[in-house]
Amino acid sequence: MVDWRVVFTPDTPLLEIIVRGSVMYLTLFFLLRVLLKRESGTTGMTDLLVIVLIADAAQNGMASGYTSLADGVLLVAVIIGWAYLLDAVAYRWQPAARLIRPKPLALVRDGRMLHRNMRRELVTEDELYGQLREQGIDSLADVREMRMESDGQFSVITRDADADRP
Repeated sequence: MVDWRVVFTPDTPLLEIIVRGSVMYLTLFFLLRVLLKRESGTTGMTDLLVIVLIADAAQNGMASGYTSLADGVLLVAVIIGWAYLLDAVAYRWQPAARLIRPKPLALVRDGRMLHRNMRRELVTEDELYGQLREQGIDSLADVREMRMESDGQFSVITRDADADRP
């Protein structure tokens, strides 16, 4: 027989759940969005494995061995709440937006690689050329500007784009 009271009654203090969820969310947010910006824009098999491992490791720090459904629901609400709150703060307050959503970073300008910026984001020449090939660009000379966007994706403006403008 199921003891429904145990399932729906929190067995961990609510404030502890909020603090644990907040600390883990903000730590993971900082590590994933700020330090590993380039990695966040793509999702492959390795990335999925990393996400699963991070979730499993973070679960222990967040959960404190809870067994009630209410604890789990509150923890999920705290994590989603932080995601919403950070997006709202970035939308309304420009200084926070610079940290939460870093500006795009130029990697190529007028057909020339910006090696300092590439080193900053750990982008190799091979990776850069691979991104260009994925966008159907054969030569670096055809690139007016290539940027790494805040989500880790690469955007390219070719010299031909200038000719298409009225």
